[in-house]
Amino acid sequence: MLELLAPAGSMESVQAAVQNGAGAVYLGYGDFNARRNAKNFTREEAAAAVSYCHLRDTKVHLTLNTLLTDRELPRAAQVAAEISEMGVDAVIVQDLGVARMLRQVAPDVHLHASTQMTVHSLDGVKECADLGMTRAVLSRELSRDQIAYICQNSPIEIEVFGHGALCMCYSGQCYLSSMIGGRSGNRGLCAQPCRLKYGWGKRADEYPLSLKDMSLVGYLKELEDMGVACLKLEGRMKRPEYVAIVTRVYADALREGREPTAEELRQLEAAFSRQGFTQGYFLDQKGPDMFGTRQEGEDPRELFAQARTTYESGENRKTPVRLYAWIQAGEPAQVAAEDAQGRVVQVEGPVPEAAVNVPLTREKVEGQLGRTGGTPFHCEKATARVDEGLSLPLSALNALRRQALEKLSQERARPPERKTGEYHPGVRYENPKAPPALTASVRRAEQITPELLALKPERIYLPCDEGAACPDAVRRCQEAGVAVSVQLPRICWDREMPQLEQQLNTVKELGVTEALAGTLDGVRRARELGFQVRSDFGIGVYNSQTLKELKKLGVEGATASFELKFAQIRDLSKAIPMEAIVYGQLPLMITENCIIHNHTGRHSCEEGQRLVDRKGEHFPVVKAWGCRNEILNGKTLFLADKAADYQRLGLTSVRLLFTTESPEECVRVLERYLGRGRYRPGEFTRGLYYRDVE
Repeated sequence: MLELLAPAGSMESVQAAVQNGAGAVYLGYGDFNARRNAKNFTREEAAAAVSYCHLRDTKVHLTLNTLLTDRELPRAAQVAAEISEMGVDAVIVQDLGVARMLRQVAPDVHLHASTQMTVHSLDGVKECADLGMTRAVLSRELSRDQIAYICQNSPIEIEVFGHGALCMCYSGQCYLSSMIGGRSGNRGLCAQPCRLKYGWGKRADEYPLSLKDMSLVGYLKELEDMGVACLKLEGRMKRPEYVAIVTRVYADALREGREPTAEELRQLEAAFSRQGFTQGYFLDQKGPDMFGTRQEGEDPRELFAQARTTYESGENRKTPVRLYAWIQAGEPAQVAAEDAQGRVVQVEGPVPEAAVNVPLTREKVEGQLGRTGGTPFHCEKATARVDEGLSLPLSALNALRRQALEKLSQERARPPERKTGEYHPGVRYENPKAPPALTASVRRAEQITPELLALKPERIYLPCDEGAACPDAVRRCQEAGVAVSVQLPRICWDREMPQLEQQLNTVKELGVTEALAGTLDGVRRARELGFQVRSDFGIGVYNSQTLKELKKLGVEGATASFELKFAQIRDLSKAIPMEAIVYGQLPLMITENCIIHNHTGRHSCEEGQRLVDRKGEHFPVVKAWGCRNEILNGKTLFLADKAADYQRLGLTSVRLLFTTESPEECVRVLERYLGRGRYRPGEFTRGLYYRDVE
């Protein structure tokens, strides 16, 4: 049956999830997870939670799904060793370096690729499998046909989100919170700025980035038939009553193979919603109907009170066991218990005496064995062998049953024996001494002018659709002696792959041999098509171990996360050449929903669309590959006057990111970074390179 994975932000939520039918729970322990504001577990609480869950046939997944620095990895390795010793079943990861560390320290623990890895196609899933993952959590934006296709062809298990909050941006690709508030979603401290008001003119009077919560409770059989291994419920920040209600509704519908009742749907909405729920992504029906906000009101006290009784009033989660008894003359009474996994325990009691009045019978003994109330077990079958004419106090028989079940509980909660290892950062690479070369990425082929090429950037990154549509732009670069790399879209679904491959093959026939990919999906696709591959910022290079993993995947160069400080980039051990973005309107979001279409009612991709926030800051909205949107930072990253700082970081190259600039402005910017002219953007930022990101 489809595994139901429930959130647990506290021990009370663990109990709420388990007692209401969860097949697994996921929780955070320590500071390295995507809900650092949640009440994460201490070591003792986490160990108690694992024991509690395993006793009741429930798995435990630990979230280690944030990007970590080199300095944080040793502490994360301690966490990994501790949770492996506790018996945690799987670890959910975003950071490739964390995955590498886990394979060293806790090789027997399953690795699950977090939705923060932006895995949205079969290529991404296969890349996760090559990295040792046993499960991939798909991007929440995927439609039913794409999920089904991936499940049918996946070499590993597939997990999908089934209920709870939707982010406006593809998970793992959002930088809005960090850039405007210094709190990174990739570091577990998203401030949820997408839930605030924005507008299209001068006033922020709408909620164009606030999606309703997802609910797929009416599609459980379809998901199971597709081959989805696990359905995830979101909500580690929510109260235990919410966890109890949502878990119970989904668990009952799954177990009974039915659709939810009208009352169950009412309970889901009362527990938490943003003006109802949406299935828009799953049904491939994107649009303004998917958006909503949380309406303030009183908590449903009666519903929450009922929910509390499900996990505060005894055991609702009963595991089947078989009990056996042997009552024989001259031998100590024996009782054994066996669970469904074949664990058997045995206890002994007093020697039975000869009966004076009413002798003990097999039926009486079996009846006493079956009285498992108040325990997490129910007696599936009781079998007794009782010699005739014997007597044994029922209190002694009851004590033997209790002892057997307690002993079985200890066995079930016992952590498995596992291999452990030590974390080894490995060889350290010296930073190159030569100053970094200048590269440039463009959005439009028209930005590649003879004047720009005359300034001799080392490399031009050209989007694949622009390169295929404008072969003259590629030829101009080649004739000028400037290398061209084709830039893959960060998001490309499997059904869009033929179009992408056609564009890539067209560019390849023009002589382009190198590609820039922003997700693992793109890395694999480009590599299989014969390109040399560099990784873009979307892969989240935050530590030296990630660079080593990328090298293992055949990646020949990487882009540093622009959430790192300069000092952190400098200190990375660079196993492959590294680049950093030093100019441009940084991409803050990439969205599956076209917010321009939602606003205007038409597909209008011309430049000039801008969101405005409540502080009057403007954010350009531009077209992304596949009728998607990118939301850019309104302030331009500008570091031409800080060249001395970025030239000391051991970078092989630094990139100018051209988006909305005119061709003439591109030339002026490049000249300025070459030390000529006096260009300076009107409003600029130093990004996050000089300030701490939480």
